Amino acid sequence: MAATGQGRAGVRVNVSGRGETNVATGVPVLDHLLTMLAVYASFDLALEVEAGGSPELEITAAARSLGEALAEPLRSPAVRGHGSAEIPVDEALAHVTLEASGRPLLVSNVYLSDAHVAGLHRDLGSGFLKELSETAGLTLHVRLLHGEDAKHVLEAIFKALGGALAAAGAPRKE
Repeated sequence: MAATGQGRAGVRVNVSGRGETNVATGVPVLDHLLTMLAVYASFDLALEVEAGGSPELEITAAARSLGEALAEPLRSPAVRGHGSAEIPVDEALAHVTLEASGRPLLVSNVYLSDAHVAGLHRDLGSGFLKELSETAGLTLHVRLLHGEDAKHVLEAIFKALGGALAAAGAPRKE
């Protein structure tokens, strides 16, 4: 496990994988969301966060370790380095666009601070996405086109993020 400055986490990512996962962050809802992200990104993900911290620290550690693991592969000259996806989950519809620009930025119209998803007292999605963007060097735009149920909104965002990562990691055409 590597120290991330916000907790300890270990991660292995194969961006040319098949969506196989082994995720244990200490936050079950985040485990579920990261599993969906990896499936939609078609990469293999093994991520473990050392238990004992607050859920907020565990979320930050997971985002930081994933961002560190994705930074280099997404900036490779052999891949596109940018992608976009729009994915529905029931009534929720999210659109995510990203570029491995090296200039971290999160632009989002999603605010779930009052939702308390899975008992968390903080917006799980925004905290994770901000840390991922900063660590991986991503310009990340997240748009919620529609959604009422906070769980469906998060699932749509993480699935769309997976789809955008899949596009960004696709081989560049000659």
